[in-house]
Amino acid sequence: MTAPSPTQRPVTPNDVARLVRASFGPTPGLADCGPLGGGGFATVWWARLDDGRRVVLKVAPSQDARLLRYERGLCAAEDHYFRLVATRAPRVPVPPVLHHGVDPAYGEWLVTGLLPGRSLADLAADGADDGAARHDLGVALAALHEVTGDRFGYEGDRASGSTWPEAFAAMVDELLADATDWAVRLPVPPDRLRALVRRHEAALDVVRRPALLHFDLWDGNVLAAPAPDGRLRLTGLVDGERYLYGDPLMDLVSPVLGRRAEDETDHPTLRGYREAAPFDLDAAARRRLSLYRLHLYLLMTVEMPSRGMTPQTHPQRHTWLATVLDAELTALAG
Repeated sequence: MTAPSPTQRPVTPNDVARLVRASFGPTPGLADCGPLGGGGFATVWWARLDDGRRVVLKVAPSQDARLLRYERGLCAAEDHYFRLVATRAPRVPVPPVLHHGVDPAYGEWLVTGLLPGRSLADLAADGADDGAARHDLGVALAALHEVTGDRFGYEGDRASGSTWPEAFAAMVDELLADATDWAVRLPVPPDRLRALVRRHEAALDVVRRPALLHFDLWDGNVLAAPAPDGRLRLTGLVDGERYLYGDPLMDLVSPVLGRRAEDETDHPTLRGYREAAPFDLDAAARRRLSLYRLHLYLLMTVEMPSRGMTPQTHPQRHTWLATVLDAELTALAG
């Protein structure tokens, strides 16, 4: 059994019952509950209420937990994201927010409706044919990206900017500062990484509209269920707390994690996206995709200590990240 991340608070059924009361009052009460796996940041449980509703309870890390800079305020961010998508992009299926709570003694939590379906990660492990659901994901992303923000990057006091090159450089700078704080060994010195980002500013500067991005669309955060015709169809995008505003191409990296979207143009997610919002994979777009993979692999490397992971406890993850980071560094330096 995998040990919980240091950011995940221990939760018991009594805690769930208490937070259900704090969210809804004395009725409805808690009928049943249990933990949900898959994530490594917050603690997540499912709960069935006395009135038959099934909900998801997400408990934020404790106030004294050490987090990465961009992870500040993620519970409130997820509340905002789900409400924003429901209002501005109603075709995109996200969980309905039922309560966002803050308690001075206990902390912060979010309650949402439990969407139908299973994650693409679980379905793929079972060998399911999920092509239609992945195509739906591409169409949903195109709708999501129609929402435009006021600035690029994250909201609040996190990395942002009036231009996409400025915001992206700030995002990388924050990760490099986190790497220093956590004594994470990087494949190249931070100054070389910054110089590499500056070298490709012109490719980033093509992006002039801050589109709403989910950013964290690995298979565990995409839900699907059988439709009446028997095919798996998209039923939800979850874990939206890491959203930001930027280049729509950034959202095409996680759905093909570890691979190159520009080499998989017939992937169902890319086909669905292109059908709804055509785009060209020119030289500038390919450089940007490489930069976004570099950013994501850097993030996944830097977050390891905060999740209780070391090269010794997670050698496969460490080796894989070193390999893919090196490939993107080589491509961008060439």
